[in-house]
Amino acid sequence: MAPVPLFAQDSGQRVPLWPDGVPGFADRRAIPEVSAEYWTRHVNDPSIHFYAADPLRANGSAVLILPGGAHEFLVTTSEGHDVARWFAERGVAAFVLYYRLAREEGAPWDFEDARQDADRAMRLIRARAPEFGVDPAKLGVMGFSAGGELARWTLLSPPAPPEGEGDTLDTGDARPSFGILVFPGPLAMPGEVIGPDTPPVMLSTALDDECCAQSTLDIFAALHAGGAPVELHAYQAGGHAYNMGENTPFVSLKNWPTTIEDWMVDRGFMPQPAP
Repeated sequence: MAPVPLFAQDSGQRVPLWPDGVPGFADRRAIPEVSAEYWTRHVNDPSIHFYAADPLRANGSAVLILPGGAHEFLVTTSEGHDVARWFAERGVAAFVLYYRLAREEGAPWDFEDARQDADRAMRLIRARAPEFGVDPAKLGVMGFSAGGELARWTLLSPPAPPEGEGDTLDTGDARPSFGILVFPGPLAMPGEVIGPDTPPVMLSTALDDECCAQSTLDIFAALHAGGAPVELHAYQAGGHAYNMGENTPFVSLKNWPTTIEDWMVDRGFMPQPAP
């Protein structure tokens, strides 16, 4: 196994989810991913990109980041690597998931494939937790838009069956310890279970988001009604894809990531910031 890098803001070490490619689809590893501007397409060899936590602040917490992109592409900059660096600077190890795209034209994948990638990533991180400097009990998930749908699936519905015959990694725990869903889409998977034992969830949306405001409110209502630990931040305006506040005229949204810090500190998933 490759050595884990020391803390570096721009590390982004790539780790494939399957060493020999997706079982049954190993030949598709030869199809290169394509990245330009803010997006990545043609994910045929799913992977995580690791950003080590600042060792001066690390407490073992980690987050798997699921970029959005309508399951047609991945917004790997402002909903991926930029977010990972933000967490790493605050003492939380971060992993950006490049998952298979169910709606990409010509691709053989479906939503269950994306779910398999998320489950596999959670298990891989936990299996290699000492290498990554991660506490397996403090590994959460954060998703934007379509990635928010995927995060919801990992939190609330049973794991997807593994690809092929599976391996020892597929016997591990894939359930996140917490979830942060940012303007998540409406897609759900069958068999959702909601109750007091649901991992704590934080939701964020702008109420003028025609895509995803209502689905965010619906998720909140279901979690609250089921007695799950949940917190909602609903902003009057801001539309879709305000991400981490880097491209919005609204001061409240420019500053909204501080609510992530507050929420995670309150639950022991992020170190208390220095005075």
